[in-house]
Amino acid sequence: MNEHLLIETHPLPPFAPANAKLLMLGSFPPPRARWKMDFYYPNFQNDMWRIFGLVFFGDKDYFVEAGGKAFKEELLRAFLTEKGIAISDTAHRVRRLQGNASDKFLEIVEPVDLRGLLAGIPLCQTIMTTGDKATDTLLSLMPPDTDKPKIGGFAEAVFSDRHLRLYRLPSSSRAYPLALEKKAEVYGRFFGEIGLLYS
Repeated sequence: MNEHLLIETHPLPPFAPANAKLLMLGSFPPPRARWKMDFYYPNFQNDMWRIFGLVFFGDKDYFVEAGGKAFKEELLRAFLTEKGIAISDTAHRVRRLQGNASDKFLEIVEPVDLRGLLAGIPLCQTIMTTGDKATDTLLSLMPPDTDKPKIGGFAEAVFSDRHLRLYRLPSSSRAYPLALEKKAEVYGRFFGEIGLLYS
């Protein structure tokens, strides 16, 4: 149907520290012109790293470079490794139907190799998705009777001989109509529930 559109392959390898207990999955990175670093959630308009700053340090700018134009990539990588948080996306190859970063106009051609990804992070039993497209794509890889979690809640599934909890959290995109502080409250409860907030 959209064969004439360019197929994009994911430009980043999974960030998968061997100690990871949590795997965060988004949908797919924005077009590279919007990137402020070679890492996940690179668009400065995306609030993921401000949410992390608020949740873990009470400061939305904790991971923001002085001058407020970019993120502190090395600090992020070190923090995520220390906490045991892996990050990837649910889509490996996509077509952008409108040439933008909107999930609504993202056609997933090939999902992530979740089995391969989980094989590299043997301690991980929790997967968290951000946004509806990521959640639906993850569920398409799970057993067909897997429930779709409510926002802030989780469902359970067995995948690749591993018992998983699948959490769904609000999108960190500013297009998602929830204030930054309210998103941080939901994320804070989640990180507290899985034991990463004070570890």
